[in-house]
Amino acid sequence: MNKTVVVVGLGELGSVFARGFLKLGYTVVPVTRHNTMENLTGLVKPQAVIIAVGEADFHSLLTEVPKEWKSKVVLIQNELLPRDWLAHSFTEPTVISVWFEKKKGMDSKVVIPSPIFGPKAQLVSDALATLDLPSFILESEKDLEFELVLKNLYILTTNIAGLEVGGNVAQLTQDHADLMNAVAQDVLKIQDWLTNNLQDREKLLAGLQKAFDGDPAHICMGRSAPVRLQRALGFALEAGLVVNTLKQIADKHLH
Repeated sequence: MNKTVVVVGLGELGSVFARGFLKLGYTVVPVTRHNTMENLTGLVKPQAVIIAVGEADFHSLLTEVPKEWKSKVVLIQNELLPRDWLAHSFTEPTVISVWFEKKKGMDSKVVIPSPIFGPKAQLVSDALATLDLPSFILESEKDLEFELVLKNLYILTTNIAGLEVGGNVAQLTQDHADLMNAVAQDVLKIQDWLTNNLQDREKLLAGLQKAFDGDPAHICMGRSAPVRLQRALGFALEAGLVVNTLKQIADKHLH
């Protein structure tokens, strides 16, 4: 059996996956700026191709995936939805919604188990298990869409509300519940439009609370909060959506 995995992007997250596959006994071939996918196609026949690049490089990188590797791709990215891979003609990628955090100089910190869907789901789950990172395999594309929307709701709500009030997620729910809910409702309007589906508000808000309970000290505002807010407003404008809370926060905090 061919036990090779290609990892594109060896940042904090890509390195976690690389380590998991090494512990499973796989040969891990990194793609770097000097060692492109194109250069490797004739040399390597990978069982999986992990795309773990930053958000800014994600879309341009999907255009570079060789045709013979497309069915082996595993996508790892925040603010990811089916429209993102369908735009690049990926019909059945494996997708993981990552719920552990990896920062420089610290071990991976789990918020809740990470859901995975697609042909390589079991392989990815096995690799994470070698590092004691919990995951579970989803049964349908519908379940995957729900999980991706949930992650987007978590990231966007905490980041955008964090621009206004700072603090951690426990403080956000306890002291600023009205703001949190108003931001979440605006975010969900945008997610409905992006997925072309009416998302289950009750189930998503329950999932959001579960994620907050998984890591109450999680700081709300990440570095990319302003960019996320700007992107959300761009989608709202394109869709003709009224998102008053997001606009008010942007008026105060985006210059």
